[in-house]
Amino acid sequence: MAKTSMNDLRIPLRLGLIAGGISLGLSAIGMVALFGQRELVTNVLTLGEVILLAAPLLLAYMSARQAPEAKAISAILYGLITGIVAALPLVALIVAASTLDLRQFLPNVSPALIELLTFNQGVIAGSLILTGVFAATGVLAAIAYNLPDQIRSPLSSGLLWTLTIGLFSEILSNRLRAFFGSGINQILFDGKALNPFAALALFIVITVIAAFWGRRKETVQEQISSLPPARQRNLRLASIAAGVVLLLILPLILGTYLSEVINNVGIFALMGLGLNIVVGFAGLLDLGYVAFFAIGAYSMAVFTSNGSLGISDLTFWSALPFCVAISAFFGLMLGLPVLRMRGDYLAIVTLGFGEIIRILALSDMLKPVIGGAQGILQIPKPPFFGTSLVQPEQLYYVILAGCLLAAFVSWRLSESRLGRQWMAMREDEDVAEAMGITLVSTKLLAFSIGAAFSGLSGAIFASKLTSIFPHSFNLLISINVLSLIIVGGMGSLPGVVVGALILVGLPELLREFAEYRLLMYGALLIVMMLMKPEGFWPSAVRRRELRSDEDDFTEAGALANEAGD
Repeated sequence: MAKTSMNDLRIPLRLGLIAGGISLGLSAIGMVALFGQRELVTNVLTLGEVILLAAPLLLAYMSARQAPEAKAISAILYGLITGIVAALPLVALIVAASTLDLRQFLPNVSPALIELLTFNQGVIAGSLILTGVFAATGVLAAIAYNLPDQIRSPLSSGLLWTLTIGLFSEILSNRLRAFFGSGINQILFDGKALNPFAALALFIVITVIAAFWGRRKETVQEQISSLPPARQRNLRLASIAAGVVLLLILPLILGTYLSEVINNVGIFALMGLGLNIVVGFAGLLDLGYVAFFAIGAYSMAVFTSNGSLGISDLTFWSALPFCVAISAFFGLMLGLPVLRMRGDYLAIVTLGFGEIIRILALSDMLKPVIGGAQGILQIPKPPFFGTSLVQPEQLYYVILAGCLLAAFVSWRLSESRLGRQWMAMREDEDVAEAMGITLVSTKLLAFSIGAAFSGLSGAIFASKLTSIFPHSFNLLISINVLSLIIVGGMGSLPGVVVGALILVGLPELLREFAEYRLLMYGALLIVMMLMKPEGFWPSAVRRRELRSDEDDFTEAGALANEAGD
């Protein structure tokens, strides 16, 4: 029995060491200290403390889930052990920093970091307090696991929304001031953070709303489903109309800065909708997608530039169809030599194509045509009835129109015969061909349509910036677009928008922490693959495929355990 108990304790010990290693790594690279300067709740909580406690909280929750016999006391014990063990690597760092000069090896282990970890209480007292805080975090995570879902879910929503509002308090403060004056800011915010009373009030209000909606959600859905079809259709139309109205007035609500952020999100979402056809629908891994973005941008620049490299007097609107057609043509040209390639080989070839386009744009050979390293300047803004759309609030509508057009075409294609052929080809090319699907035309259509959307995005991008350079079209653009599809959910149109908001919008809003952008990308992708591999907003087909595989795996594991017993 003792041996069994000891084996059981390996779970919280292992998870605690993992949590401690994560917190230690985030501290050693300077992330905790830098984010510790950003308060979420004045004099109560900083972003650095949230990041420091995030790993122990999540892994203690996972530890409580694996407690034997599903007893509350066992789960709390597991959470406590996980929290205490997670603190040990940080205590070792505190002790080592007090006796050795660690900064010659780890420059980010600064006095400010040690003060944050010890709560300004010295080495011994601070280490004890840190261990107590981590232990309390583990116990709270275990208690949260044992709470009924009707209580745990609203509490989690209240906490997450309160922290999010605190994170973006400066932006929200500026927008509220523009509409309601400075009075409401003094009630809610204190500088760049929420004041404690406002944070508590927000937490209570959001938790109550979430609890009320959790109880009423199923009833409301049943009432809607019981309505006559005509009434249901009218409700859908009303919700669509409300969404359209919101999109039209969004720049008035957001202001100049946030409109610029939304414009960047829209450009990446437009590219994502195109790559979603290639990767999400057809299953063709394209790592050189930025090439078509560059082709669309350079085509717009050459057709409309007022500088020495411009070759015509076309306006933005008259040049746009040519840019899309040229990008689609090059997508067709890329598809021809890679028709028989799959998987990694296809990814390598498309990666090479993207690099070829970038190097050609940078080379002296094409410098008389596209400017080489100096790029192309004096690209005019889109005109509208004689007025140039200069402000971000004005360009927003051009980008919105492009995104809506791409989303509509993608939606219609996904429901069409061609869309079903793409999905069949994605599952198994050999079976699809045996069923009568012509792989040549199906693949070429995927490449060309996806390239057309990317060219449309590039054309708008060139007109938005009024100047383009080869260094704007590197491999990282392709990786970003592929990442937002994975995070949002492959094959899902709303997922593309969600992924763009997370991977493009958030770094823009948190530009003060931009140096950790790639680290956050990697961590988010790892977490997504482990916890939610189908993405934040997956398509129904993708969710069904992955979840059914997971259920089969879980059932097989349960049968194996029963056989072992």
